[in-house]
Amino acid sequence: MSTSALERLRSRLAAEPGLVVAFSGGADSALLAWAAHQVLGERALAVTAVSASLPAAERSAARAFARAHAIPHVEVCTDELQSPEYAANGADRCYHCKSALFDALDPLARLMRVRVALGTNLDDLSDYRPGQQAAGERGAICPMVDAGLTKDDVRDASRAVGLDTADKPAAACLASRVAYGDPVTPELLARIEAAERSLHRGGFAGCRVRAHAGGTLARIELPGDQIAAAIGLRETIDGQMRAAGFTFSTIDLAGYRSGSMNSLLQIRPAGGRP
Repeated sequence: MSTSALERLRSRLAAEPGLVVAFSGGADSALLAWAAHQVLGERALAVTAVSASLPAAERSAARAFARAHAIPHVEVCTDELQSPEYAANGADRCYHCKSALFDALDPLARLMRVRVALGTNLDDLSDYRPGQQAAGERGAICPMVDAGLTKDDVRDASRAVGLDTADKPAAACLASRVAYGDPVTPELLARIEAAERSLHRGGFAGCRVRAHAGGTLARIELPGDQIAAAIGLRETIDGQMRAAGFTFSTIDLAGYRSGSMNSLLQIRPAGGRP
């Protein structure tokens, strides 16, 4: 399946004169950047958007991946945190984030006379992702959706060609850790990054620190097989969360769930807005 999926992706990419690939360094965008370079050569440019919402470790990993595979790669700074709509962190935050991304990528795409490509796969379409609306409005393309690739296809194809991102855990932006309705600030994003970094150093991979109650509460999501160990180290972990600036911390017994903050969009206070 991985070979046929990869061939479908290559065929789709070959229909483009060139591409600017939005490259975060995750499994999806890594496969897209690699395949685009294989098919289009120097006419494919991987671009990483840098802001306070991108963890430093992800920025370093994106650089290393592009360098290892000789993929043309540049970084651009985005200013989504300057947008009042983004900072307000409503249900449409991702729309404003993607808009800022395209503001940065569109000049490069126009200069190269190509389109912007995103690493969206078929499984992503089933999740709540308002950024897809912004992508559609800006004329961006999703080659892996067009080629019919699922998340499993992405990982299988990456494994087949030896990409070290094949089994890389999902790594959404830091702003996705902030409860809807609580303002997104550079200071809070830095605290979340510091809290997750301390957990990673303690051997808890694939974790998320979700910030609630205006950034006073850290809700820690871990893979199910790590929860018992974390509870055993609760005093150490609580100290780490306090060191990162959180007043309270809790371990979520439901474990890690991608996009778990979206469940808050179903909660509406009496007589109020979401």
